[in-house]
Amino acid sequence: MTDDQADLQRQLSEVEAQINDLSKQLGAATKEKNTLANKIKQLQITQQQLVALIKQTNLKISNLGFGIESAETDLNVAIKREKILRAAIGAGLKEINHQDNNLLLELVSSRGLSDAFTQFYNYNLLSTQLLGLVRDVRKTQTEITNKKDSLEAQKDDAVNLLKIKAAQNDSLAASIGTQNSLLKITKGQEAVYAASLADTKKKAAQIRSRIYELFNTGTQINFGQAVDIAIYAAGLTGQRPAFLLAILTQESNLGKNVGTCNRAGDPPEKSWKVIMKPTRDQEPFLAITKELGLDPDVTPVSCPMRNKDGSQLGWGGAMGPAQFIPSTWMGYKDKVSAVTGKSPADPWDIRDAFVAAAVLLKSNGANGTDDGDWKAAMRYFSGGLNPAYSFYGNNVIAKTHEYESDMAELKK
Repeated sequence: MTDDQADLQRQLSEVEAQINDLSKQLGAATKEKNTLANKIKQLQITQQQLVALIKQTNLKISNLGFGIESAETDLNVAIKREKILRAAIGAGLKEINHQDNNLLLELVSSRGLSDAFTQFYNYNLLSTQLLGLVRDVRKTQTEITNKKDSLEAQKDDAVNLLKIKAAQNDSLAASIGTQNSLLKITKGQEAVYAASLADTKKKAAQIRSRIYELFNTGTQINFGQAVDIAIYAAGLTGQRPAFLLAILTQESNLGKNVGTCNRAGDPPEKSWKVIMKPTRDQEPFLAITKELGLDPDVTPVSCPMRNKDGSQLGWGGAMGPAQFIPSTWMGYKDKVSAVTGKSPADPWDIRDAFVAAAVLLKSNGANGTDDGDWKAAMRYFSGGLNPAYSFYGNNVIAKTHEYESDMAELKK
């Protein structure tokens, strides 16, 4: 471990201790009386916690950068070694061909068989050495494959951590916005805050009127309509409506943010031909857009993450409110149609997106409990339960509880 890596580990330990302390403070604050002062206190502790989480994620990204750099160096060394071995095999084959000719000449020469036996011994020795080189090449090829897989996995980790950081920044901005809005509405007065809590009709109207713009429809939906769609999808698949709302909020803000690549007027480097993984998603994307009558060159999809130097890291191409990549959508579109009775299913349609997310989450183990739904959300995000990405699952469950509370207010 280098000095820089040791320093990163020290900083990670310090920030983790800070996060744990802030979690305890927030837990204590939530048990106090529901006053304006305490609500502001909770928001401020939450903001401090998010700042610490963002710092933690940045440190993890930096630490991962060391691993990626080392993996790239090891891979390049292995590739160079393979080239050297292949060159040695080529030279060996030429020498064997040369000795084949010499052996034939010795056998027919007047000097007899003694020189032929020497040539034959050298020939066998060279053949053995050549076989050893072939084994070394095969071993090196396996090593290269493993190193490529390891490097790809580390880059995937970097992409996911950058997504986590973006989600943390969004949560921080939302918390600051909530605090500012609360202070503006109440003017810092406890009586006004208490009155707003008591006015359930006004609160329900505010919740219901939250607006979400939908891609490619020219229309908007409010939160009340989003709840109705979530209830519809949940009824077809057996999931919690609030959980589905939380997932689609986390993925695309309920359809508002479906991607900033491949739009009309975007530069060539943001085209689907550049940002989608060629061997995995490009052909499915063309098939999906053709079936839906969409122009593949101007249909928005998600952008890939970027390194500090601006270079592309990983792949983009996720589609619609539920952010399915094309290859995954191909495996679920018929399942969505089987549930809804509508064919073809459309990843950019808000109702189909809710159902698709519900079907996938159910297959991931979502069962209506916080534990089961947390695990399903984690698998939805990264395919596994890597604790480095726990913010995603934690945030989804927190939003689920918020939406359950909001939905209860709508019923009053």
